[in-house]
Amino acid sequence: MLTSPVTNLTFEDYLNYDDGSGFHYELVDGRLELMNPPTIQHFLIVDFLDTAFKADIKRLDLPWLTFREAGVRIGRNKSRLSDLCVVTQEQARELINVSAVFETPPLMIVEVVSPDSIKRDYRYKRSEYAAVEVPEYWIVDPLEEKISVLLLEEGLYEETVYTGNQKIISRTFGEMAVTVAEIFNASNL
Repeated sequence: MLTSPVTNLTFEDYLNYDDGSGFHYELVDGRLELMNPPTIQHFLIVDFLDTAFKADIKRLDLPWLTFREAGVRIGRNKSRLSDLCVVTQEQARELINVSAVFETPPLMIVEVVSPDSIKRDYRYKRSEYAAVEVPEYWIVDPLEEKISVLLLEEGLYEETVYTGNQKIISRTFGEMAVTVAEIFNASNL
C-alpha cells in the first residue's frame, strides 16, 4: 500500500476525487492511501461469500443488499473500502446517485487479509468499525487459514476464531451453514 501525495482532503473532496487512473483509494486522516489490486484468491473468496449471503437474503426475503468495494465512512476525514458489506435497501437508496460511501454502519463487513493488509484489517479496521458501530465484522485470513468473526458488544468486538471444518456462526446470517474449509476451497482453481 502506497500513500498518494494528495493530502488534506476533506471527506467531501474524497467523494468527488478522480485522478483518472482507475485506482481505488481509502481516505485516512485527509490522505489518500492507494489500495493494491486484489489477488485472484481474494476475488474468489469474496465471490463465494457474496453468493452465499445473497442466497440467504433471497431465501429469507430480507430487505438487504451486498456490495463489493463500497466505502464506509469511519471518521471526519476517513473512509475505508470494504471487500464486502451487507446493508439495508434503505441505506442503498440514500446513495442511489452519489458515491457509494456509507455514512451509516453496514449490517456486516467482510475483509479478506492480504500480505499488505494484515495490520490494517486486524488492527485499524477492527477499531474503526467498532467505533462506528458495525454490528458484525469478519476477517477472512487465507494466510493463516482462519476466519475471525467479531460481534459488537457494548462498543467493543467479541471475537470468535474459526478454522478447518468449523461452521461459522453469524449473527447477521444465523441460518447460513458454511464452513471455513468451504470458503477457502472456493479459492482453489
